[in-house]
Amino acid sequence: MNLNPFWSMSANPSRKQRSDNEDQSGHGEQRASPARLSFGKKQLPPIPKNAVPITKPASTGTPVQSANGTHASYGPFYLEYSLLAEFTLVIKQKLPGIYVQPSYKSALMWFGVIFIRHGLYQDGVFKFTVYIPDNYPDGESPKLVFDIPVFHPLVDPVSGELDVRRAFTKWRRNHNHIWQVLMYARTVFYKINTTEPLNPEAAVLYEKDVQLFKSKVVDSVKLCNSHLFDQPKIDDPYAISFSPWNPAVHEEAKERMFTYKRRPEDHHKGTQVSGLSWVKPGSTQPFSKEDNPPQS
Repeated sequence: MNLNPFWSMSANPSRKQRSDNEDQSGHGEQRASPARLSFGKKQLPPIPKNAVPITKPASTGTPVQSANGTHASYGPFYLEYSLLAEFTLVIKQKLPGIYVQPSYKSALMWFGVIFIRHGLYQDGVFKFTVYIPDNYPDGESPKLVFDIPVFHPLVDPVSGELDVRRAFTKWRRNHNHIWQVLMYARTVFYKINTTEPLNPEAAVLYEKDVQLFKSKVVDSVKLCNSHLFDQPKIDDPYAISFSPWNPAVHEEAKERMFTYKRRPEDHHKGTQVSGLSWVKPGSTQPFSKEDNPPQS
């Protein structure tokens, strides 16, 4: 759970929001160490056995066909292992401005949120769901659908689905990974692509009337942020939800952030891990405070 003095995001209490690193365009920004925003050890959520809708038959012959028309290439054990490995990769990548949480009910569905810190979509907080094919890691690429359609050339204005296939025309096992899909979803907000858009209006405005495009983007960001406190659309205990700052719940965690000290194992690395990040009241604009600011 990510905690700050004005609102908080929660799903599984053992989960943490990732802090921001540098964005894809290469611009530096203030960041907080991931350890500074977390408490306790990372624990991967259990993958329910009933999350796998298909199995591989023991005898040779035609594979069992799943409800959505795809075929299983591997049994449930391999599928569970693959998804667990994928989530471990997501954690290791420390994706900037991205938080993701596998569903409790199905390993084939992940909940996420992207924080955009600057650029045209600055202050945007976009919740999304990743849908993974039941024959993963074969077949098509995972789908990424925003809870509220974002005004963007590559986002379907009705369904909210991001055009992932343009970046992953053919999903290759052991080469493509879900963390790359998440990173791509963040990149599109910093590098606008108008080729073969899912939202033609957004593409035309970006090319012909960038000021009107910016105006619609601001409205879109405000709309998404105005629904942050809405209940999740999917009934799942790991679905991401936001709540206003509650001292009775969050004050202790904030104090632990303030009193966090540099870890002994980091001394020899010269790694700067002190600092704090939270959100200004009445907005989603982040700002930071270092525990040991440089002397003037």
